[in-house]
Amino acid sequence: MAERVIPLVDQRAAAYRAAVPLSPAAPTGHLLDQLGRPLRDLRISVTDRCNFRCQYCMPKEVFDKDYRYLPHSALLSFEEITRLARVFLAHGVQKIRLTGGEPLLRKHLEALVEQLAALRTAEGLPADLTLTTNASLLARKARALKDAGLNRITVSLDALDDAVFRRMNDVDFAVTDVLQGIETAQAVGFERIKVNMVVQRGTNDDQILPMARFFRGTGVTLRFIEYMDVGATNGWCMDEVLPSAQVRARLQSEFALVPLAAASSGETASRWGYADARGAYDPALGEVGFISSVTEAFCGDCNRARLSTEGRLYLCLFASQGWDLRSLLRDGASDIELAAAIAPLWGQRRDQYSQLRASLPPGQASPGRRIEMSYIGG
Repeated sequence: MAERVIPLVDQRAAAYRAAVPLSPAAPTGHLLDQLGRPLRDLRISVTDRCNFRCQYCMPKEVFDKDYRYLPHSALLSFEEITRLARVFLAHGVQKIRLTGGEPLLRKHLEALVEQLAALRTAEGLPADLTLTTNASLLARKARALKDAGLNRITVSLDALDDAVFRRMNDVDFAVTDVLQGIETAQAVGFERIKVNMVVQRGTNDDQILPMARFFRGTGVTLRFIEYMDVGATNGWCMDEVLPSAQVRARLQSEFALVPLAAASSGETASRWGYADARGAYDPALGEVGFISSVTEAFCGDCNRARLSTEGRLYLCLFASQGWDLRSLLRDGASDIELAAAIAPLWGQRRDQYSQLRASLPPGQASPGRRIEMSYIGG
């Protein structure tokens, strides 16, 4: 296995200032980038803090007791987030995902959910409002989030074996508490829960089948994510990537699976359903998903933008710099001016990092610093 190198770099300072055109135009709901990809999905990081220290995201070597998190004054307020979300919806966004860090560490998050749930898309419909969490606080927050209008929840869970899970989260947190959070979310009425498992060869790949056995038939969709070269601090190397094709082969050694159609355009995961004795998809058994950004890049229809904790817009998960929207907000820009500043940023977008990476020699990541996933969300 290659030596792990973790550079101590803070990329949060890297940002361009977004500019308002001289003649701001109102949004039309139909933004396209240079590759013809529409803007449909906005992921909003509400905090840069997390109570886990997973090596692939926030390793202790960097995010230790002396790490300087953003001061509260630097974070977007709930009202600022809601204003920007309204503008992005006017540009065609249909789904909003709240991320972190760990988003449930942001105090009174349900108040933000309630504000976002009241917004409408360009077509006059409620946005699909979802949240990604490690579920450590979900048992105590699920009811308030559901009542506030949250539609869906995705839980990050990398192992079912308690020893493996404690080793991966690196703060000795018990897996039973995460499972209790999932059970509570189901009990209060969340029906479309997903569980994301980042698979690292030699670390937790022995958990693939136990995870599948546990969630099969529970109404929870398990998705396997290839270990990605996000940010500069996780010491990524190709040796630790277990391709989705191999994950799927392990599952098929025990379960019959049939391919399913994508749920929507721009979907990150390929879907496979558990089959019944006749070989047909059985909805009662559920499905699994595979997110394969290393071996099967899906940049071609990527429709996602990301808003950082302090209001910077990133057009790719693997970006190195973003555009400062917070300054526009706090300088008194109107909604039309904000929309006019955002439109050309998406219009000039050509990002396709994962596809370009595929053209490099095996195991080599593209050069240059990338923003940390804990800062802009996954």
